[in-house]
Amino acid sequence: MSNPALWSAIRLHSQGPRRHGRRGEQANVELSIALENPQKAGAVFGPADRHLRMIREAFGVQVYAREGQIRLTGAARNVSRAAAVLEQLQKALRSNQAITPDSVAEAISNAAPPAQPPEGEALDVYIAGMQVRPKTPGQRRYIEAMLSHDLIFSTGPAGTGKTYLAVAVAVNMLKHLRARRLILVRPAVEAGEKLGFLPGDMQAKVNPYLRPLFDALHDMMEYDQIRRFLVNDLIEVIPLAYMRGRTLNDSVIILDEAQNTTVPQMLMFLTRMGHGSKLIVTGDDSQIDLPEGVLSGLLDAQRRLAGIEGLAFVRLHRQDIVRHRLVQKIVEAYARADAGTSRQAPEGDGAAGGKGR
Repeated sequence: MSNPALWSAIRLHSQGPRRHGRRGEQANVELSIALENPQKAGAVFGPADRHLRMIREAFGVQVYAREGQIRLTGAARNVSRAAAVLEQLQKALRSNQAITPDSVAEAISNAAPPAQPPEGEALDVYIAGMQVRPKTPGQRRYIEAMLSHDLIFSTGPAGTGKTYLAVAVAVNMLKHLRARRLILVRPAVEAGEKLGFLPGDMQAKVNPYLRPLFDALHDMMEYDQIRRFLVNDLIEVIPLAYMRGRTLNDSVIILDEAQNTTVPQMLMFLTRMGHGSKLIVTGDDSQIDLPEGVLSGLLDAQRRLAGIEGLAFVRLHRQDIVRHRLVQKIVEAYARADAGTSRQAPEGDGAAGGKGR
């Protein structure tokens, strides 16, 4: 640690290398820390040990706290980073600064390693042994754009992996501490039918719209881990309307189904971007469910923002569809039918002004 004098007692010892460890793999270590002011342990630990849980989830270390003592166990580099966070919290206490979840998250972000893209094309996620890889050249370009730009717009037909790959990149960044939060956003727009009154509280009403985002998360994280991350605000899944007035730093924010945003909603969303954040906007511009005559914020943004440095537009096509083999044939059949209808429509009948479903 940078200043050993901050701790009244430190015990560090190697637990020995993991069985069958690879060359260069770090051994587990244990670090015991006696807090300078045990009477203020509650401020460091947080309500119901929330701050300690945030540190545990961020660095993958075991954290034990008892009678003003904290014991960290895990890979040496992760234990060192967790200790650095605790050092920052101790420093805040000495300066009579309040310790909040936001200040803990900031300390975690400061202790994280510098951003580096994953090796090769594989994106490792939280489920052990699972890697997400692009399956088409278009998907490969999409992943490269997400890793190298802070604002990305991805459009294309259903089944091309727009949402799934965006969630995979975000989960990979969260796992490797290149982001401290993952925020998944969707507009609550009904797909061509009126659902009427929905029972339950507000969360129950919006859950059907957010379900596809949870489906992607469940492929990459265990249920209990998703639940912990949601409780600790490391993952947030919210409807677009709840984004107003927020500024989001050091986060990956994914706006899904963006074709169903209005122009003011898209402007509101894009201006939520804070320092160190990445915005990924996905949508299928052939399935717009807005009322007749309302311009899609996604289509408007593509026109307004073209040519701005630092953002990327990625278009996926029917050959990038990776769902069931029939999905690609279905999309192609509808595209042929739409093209035939357009050729047969008489001039002046208003067909060109339709929404292009």
